[in-house]
Amino acid sequence: MHPGGVPHPQYTNYPNLIMAYTKLIYHIVLRTHQGTAPIAEEHERDLYMYIFGFCKNHQCVLYRINGMPDHIHLLVSLHPTIAVASFVHDLKIATNNFMSANRDRFPAFVKWEQGYCALTYSEADKERIMQYIINQKEHHRKFSVRDELIALLQECGVEYDERYI
Repeated sequence: MHPGGVPHPQYTNYPNLIMAYTKLIYHIVLRTHQGTAPIAEEHERDLYMYIFGFCKNHQCVLYRINGMPDHIHLLVSLHPTIAVASFVHDLKIATNNFMSANRDRFPAFVKWEQGYCALTYSEADKERIMQYIINQKEHHRKFSVRDELIALLQECGVEYDERYI
C-alpha cells in the first residue's frame, strides 16, 4: 500500500498482493561505464541519498549502500512486485538523470555499464553483507573490483564469463 492506504498505481493489477509474504534481499553491484571513476568521495553521499529516496519511493528497503569511485554496492529488499532487472534498469536511468543534472558534482560520469551483479542472500546473511559493504574502501586497498566480483560470483556459485567482468 502507498502511504495513506491508497494502492500505488503500479500495483493495482495485483489485488491479492496482501497475501504475498516475501523478503527478497539482493546484493547489487553497479559499475560505471568502462571502469571510469566519476563518483568522487566528497559527493558520493549525495548519490547515496538519492538512491535511498529512489528505493523508498519504490517501496524497497535499502539496508546499506557504499562503494568506490567506479562502482557501488547496495543491499536492498525489493517489493514483491518488482523484478530485480526492472529495479536495476529504473535505478540506472534515475541515477543517470541525477548525475547528469548535477554535472558540478559528477562531471566525469557518462553512464553505467550495461550489465550488473545481483546476488540473493537470506536474513541470516544480512549483517555479514552489510559489514562487507561498509568496508568497501578498506577492502579495495587489497582487491580490484574485478577480483571482488569474481570472488562474489564464486561464493554464490554463479557461472560467469571472465570477458564480461
